[in-house]
Amino acid sequence: MRKAKTSGLLNASLALAGFALIFAVASESFAHSGTQEEQDACTPDVFRLCSAQIPNEDRIVACLNRHLAKLSPACRAVMSGEPASRKSREAR
Repeated sequence: MRKAKTSGLLNASLALAGFALIFAVASESFAHSGTQEEQDACTPDVFRLCSAQIPNEDRIVACLNRHLAKLSPACRAVMSGEPASRKSREAR
């Protein structure tokens, strides 16, 4: 039982580390700075819609792009490259 619990924690840690890499790599379809705010905006959507793609950042980005209509407003703004100032105005 203990081995299974440790293995599960290791897998979860690796998945989160892989997801964090998404925001460190820029691509044509996903060019942004990868701030903590952007990571926070998209993390729930990645786990909800694209968890099977973790830890492959290219596949996660492609998955998020395929599901733009289903993304939270904050993550959709990140994926569409909206400026931070516009996102903060919409949040008010």
